Amino acid sequence: MSSAPARVFSPNAPAPIGPYNQAIRAGAFVFCSGQIPIDPATGSLVGGDVSAQATRVLANLREVLAAAGASLGDVVKTTIFLTDMADFAAVNTVYGQHFSGVAPARSTVAVAALPLGARVEIEAVALLPGSL
Repeated sequence: MSSAPARVFSPNAPAPIGPYNQAIRAGAFVFCSGQIPIDPATGSLVGGDVSAQATRVLANLREVLAAAGASLGDVVKTTIFLTDMADFAAVNTVYGQHFSGVAPARSTVAVAALPLGARVEIEAVALLPGSL
């Protein structure tokens, strides 16, 4: 018998800015909502270039995953949203620094805009440790 989907919340990641959750744990999986580069301490978008933004996004994802009992190493799929595909190489470099071993499957999509003027957003799906 599987358990009902459960809300995941980390006080160390930005609170949702709309009617959604940071993540949902469903069975053996954690489905993380897209994270943008909001500093959870200030509630403001981080300054700097797209590399600084990508670093903050991945830190936010790491905190949400930790609240669910997972880590970036448990991620099986990500989707990256960029407002400018010219930022792909810079984001790819930062991304590669945060995933070791078997990298997750990934899609990268160019979008017209992101919330609060962010340049990058990343969502993730993770498999909880010990689930197989």
